Amino acid sequence: MKKLVLALAAFLPLAPSLAQNFIPNYDEEKVPDYVLPDPLRFANGQRVESAADWENRKLETLRLFEEEMFGISPAWDGQMRVQELSRNEEALGGKAVQREVKLTLERKGQTVDLVLLTFLPKGVDKAPMFVGLNFYGNHTISMDEAIQVTKSWIRNNADMGYTNNQASDRNRGSRVTNWPVQDMVDRGYGLATLYYGDIDPDFDDGFANGVHALFLDEVRNENSWGSVAAWAWGISRVVDYLEDVPGVDRGRLAVVGHSRLGKAALWAAAVDPRFSMAISNNSGCGGAALSRRRFGETVERINTSFPHWFNQRFRYYNKEEDSLPMDQHQLIALLAPNPVYIASAADDLWADPKGEFLSAVAATPVYQFLGKEGMPVSEWPSIEVPVMGTLGYHVRTGGHGMLYYDWMQYLDFADKHWK
Repeated sequence: MKKLVLALAAFLPLAPSLAQNFIPNYDEEKVPDYVLPDPLRFANGQRVESAADWENRKLETLRLFEEEMFGISPAWDGQMRVQELSRNEEALGGKAVQREVKLTLERKGQTVDLVLLTFLPKGVDKAPMFVGLNFYGNHTISMDEAIQVTKSWIRNNADMGYTNNQASDRNRGSRVTNWPVQDMVDRGYGLATLYYGDIDPDFDDGFANGVHALFLDEVRNENSWGSVAAWAWGISRVVDYLEDVPGVDRGRLAVVGHSRLGKAALWAAAVDPRFSMAISNNSGCGGAALSRRRFGETVERINTSFPHWFNQRFRYYNKEEDSLPMDQHQLIALLAPNPVYIASAADDLWADPKGEFLSAVAATPVYQFLGKEGMPVSEWPSIEVPVMGTLGYHVRTGGHGMLYYDWMQYLDFADKHWK
């Protein structure tokens, strides 16, 4: 179990100084003692006693995450133009309608294009939808040659055939098993996905590109939004579009994401009440995993290697996790009473699988306070033994990735809560 999982390092190398000095902890016996903030107690110590109290505590907690971690995202006050790029009325053996549309966001003379791929099952009056960002471009989700290869900046990846920070057609359809659309459609669910780099390219450029460029007139400070918040903000713009699409069940939208995009999925669900379900896959530090455990990736490690992901204030907690006024169980609690599924991988120690589970356990009192089950067990489940209350969880064999097995559990979870 004490393997060094390098999945995140495949996207961005460590800063040289930290690469030399950082030694991750993969030993449960070396996890320090810690006390988690009580999600049902206000910062002044007052106990939450009523539903109205919880709404106030929820707002207080949301502000903490905005100011101390993700950053404060601006309200959208621009315009959106929609252009259909392609349509296939007989996709997936005639079972679905596949569309690719370009959403052009315009504000004060600046524009950003988001290219969205959607699948809607036929024969369903109002289809629940999974909404999520992908890592390698829409063309990797399907073999259909009509789907465009992304023109956005993309991280070089020799195995994917990506060089000069440009995508290529070489890997068309290569992520079909990671996004099993056929299985979704067969169960009556739709999918909306786009390449996350359309929203904000994943490198530190001082927030001058992507959707941040729409707000260059706003002065940045230590509380300003980072890339994770930008990806979440972009997901909400997708929902703006989906609200006007016939055949979409606007009351049953699930945001889903893997790794850094699992962090973005949880934050999107926290700030956008239009999501009635959230799915976080291997989201680790800054996602579902408890920061105070200091297991695998830490706050210092993530802030040093990915300085653009969070706001500047989050850096104050490098090696000072116990000083955080919140922890990640409260991010999950913000989604109560909506269903949330958290998934881990046994070999992905970097993402702290046990810490992801314990986070859901620690969020459960909020769900119970609101009359929901929360996490139905308190002991870490065995490998590939999913548990599904209002909060769901599994840890599977293998390493960092969103695999077919994971999706089968997500579909079962959706069936449980949506059918």
